Amino acid sequence: MSTLTLRGLNVYPIKSAGGFAVESWPVDEFGLRYDRRWMVVDQQGQAVTQREYPRLALARSSIEGGRLRVAAAGRPPLDLPLQPAGAVTTTAVVWGDACVSSWMGERAARWFSDLLGFSCSLVYMPDETRRPADPEYAPAGVRVSYADAFPFLLISEESLADLNARLPDPVAMNRFRPNLVIAGGPAYVEDGLARFRIGGLELAAVKPCARCVLTTTDQATGLRGPEPLRTLATYRKANGQVLFGQNVVHRSPGRLTVGETLRV
Repeated sequence: MSTLTLRGLNVYPIKSAGGFAVESWPVDEFGLRYDRRWMVVDQQGQAVTQREYPRLALARSSIEGGRLRVAAAGRPPLDLPLQPAGAVTTTAVVWGDACVSSWMGERAARWFSDLLGFSCSLVYMPDETRRPADPEYAPAGVRVSYADAFPFLLISEESLADLNARLPDPVAMNRFRPNLVIAGGPAYVEDGLARFRIGGLELAAVKPCARCVLTTTDQATGLRGPEPLRTLATYRKANGQVLFGQNVVHRSPGRLTVGETLRV
């Protein structure tokens, strides 16, 4: 039997914006620490994503000196506290879930409004906000940040290689924005996962990930084309949805480190 290992860990602090890779990272109740704890919203408090505004890919996040730094070509970086205190409370809505959130102020609002070309703001999900993961698939008590519905997304390198063999031009893994990248098995090995462990962390794959137009955005340029969604639809479609990757939940906090073995 093949040995699966964790080959990549990716954190995306701002929903739908660029993230960063790490070698080892703590896992809290939300998932990877700081993952999708910030989100851009419009004037009505609705989530703003690359689905409608692909230029959001151009905002690249990093953590430097104990602060969240957001950078984009041609504009000064935006530095934000990792634990916002005393912020104005507001309501942000993501996939119909109204979440008590902290407004990150005028400076952040101007930065993202200038980048995207319309009036928007940045919000943060405080620890006290409890947004449950999709109860149709996730066990009771699992919470999630501003991620679409679950704490983690997992994809294997072999699945991407199989897709790229079918494409006229290969695409990078960041098109799919996984938190966990595994390797060492056949393509789509993740489809057969249920409960498993990585290091000391207990996880479970609970639902295939339905892919959308976001995957057609080049994360380096913000430009959009028909692939890879068009090709995926020819062989990964079920019940009207194009599936690629697995949504994953965890049982308790811990730490993940690249190179650890996945144990079923």
